[in-house]
Amino acid sequence: MGAVTTTSSPPSGADSTSSGVVPTAASGSTGSGRIGLATASALYVAAVLGTGVLVLPGLAAAAAGPASILAVTVVLLLSIPLAGTFAALAARYPDAGGVATFVRLALGTTAARAAGYWFFFGVGFGAPVVAALGGEYLVAALGLDRALVPVIGVTFLVVPLGLAAFGLKVSGRVQFVLSALLVAVVVGVVATAAPAVRATSFTPFLPHGWAGVGLAISLFVWAFAGWEAVTHIAGEFRNPRRTIPLATAVAVTVVGIAYLALQFVTVGVLGAGGASGSVPLIDLVAVTLPGIGPIVVAVIAAIVVVGVLNAYIPAFANLGASLGRDGHLPRWMARGAEPGAVPRRALAVVAVQMLSYTAIYFGFGLDLQTFILIHTSSLVAVYALGMVSAARLLRRGSVGWVMALVSIVLTAGLLVLAGWHLVVPATLALVAVSVTVIRRFRARARRP
Repeated sequence: MGAVTTTSSPPSGADSTSSGVVPTAASGSTGSGRIGLATASALYVAAVLGTGVLVLPGLAAAAAGPASILAVTVVLLLSIPLAGTFAALAARYPDAGGVATFVRLALGTTAARAAGYWFFFGVGFGAPVVAALGGEYLVAALGLDRALVPVIGVTFLVVPLGLAAFGLKVSGRVQFVLSALLVAVVVGVVATAAPAVRATSFTPFLPHGWAGVGLAISLFVWAFAGWEAVTHIAGEFRNPRRTIPLATAVAVTVVGIAYLALQFVTVGVLGAGGASGSVPLIDLVAVTLPGIGPIVVAVIAAIVVVGVLNAYIPAFANLGASLGRDGHLPRWMARGAEPGAVPRRALAVVAVQMLSYTAIYFGFGLDLQTFILIHTSSLVAVYALGMVSAARLLRRGSVGWVMALVSIVLTAGLLVLAGWHLVVPATLALVAVSVTVIRRFRARARRP
């Protein structure tokens, strides 16, 4: 992807109040990280494949019919430059701050603080979403009382939090097993469903016109998100400049094939209408695996939910420690920000935050869509700043730089789609700017 320009200080006009460490571009050394290619690929697969396998194939089939396969293909191709750009940045600047570090190097401390807040406080709203989906699926698959959904959801959160306390050496091994099981189960479902595919299910190809394809594309955009999460643990990888691009390529291939195969059998078995219930994967396995279908779905749901949280929670903890190190959050959270350490103080804050978000969701019976929109709008804002930073950091004319320019256009379109839901990222950005103003005011007041 070409070399990068190593930035040793923030650009002119940037807030210089932070005392954070500015990493330099990786020199290509082997590194002292503990995560190899297999575990890194497993983390990427879990972060990206995610809970989308539980709901998106059925929803997309209902929106676009057989043309939903085309929608998956389009989003897969569009996700390549975004994934490639994050891989180029993480390989050259492996730091616990992830996107916040890239933004600090390119745009200054205030912008980095905003990006960090967006991910830490905004994207964190996705935790109750994942927990609730896992609870709903297990309850529906096993025929349990819906009153158990909050209990199951909190359990799904507690397990990855406990694994993260032992460090990535432990949670990474668990993640490798979880991702391997997930891929195996997806292969099993597809192989079992394939004989039930009917050719008549693929006609008409465009039952809802191109508008339906557009809706399916917007749904699958979120299925291919997650490339930014692993950037926060890039410092744990051995030889980041080799491991990260290869792991990204493996994840793009695995996730793309998985979604294309699931979409094909979903349409071929269930028809253009997709699923009839709120848990569409159950409809698919009920046809192809009668009798043991619910057990299969329960296993898939558990693997997916624990796998996603096991990939994201260490990322949140590492980010929290780096924000403490750089003075954006209380400095006592900084312990563990260095590669190889376990940021247990930041992890404790993440645990309180995620469990609080989940308690608010279940306690007040809030709409899941509200949490999803806060999560996705914050994620799009992080992407936007990250891609602009990549265009400044990566060498002009390199493959990574070209992918960054393409990604800027794509994220601009996502910002438009987010609309008024950007109010949460805007509020957090205002907080970041206010912190800068207060710090500068205090600094001037201390001058003789």
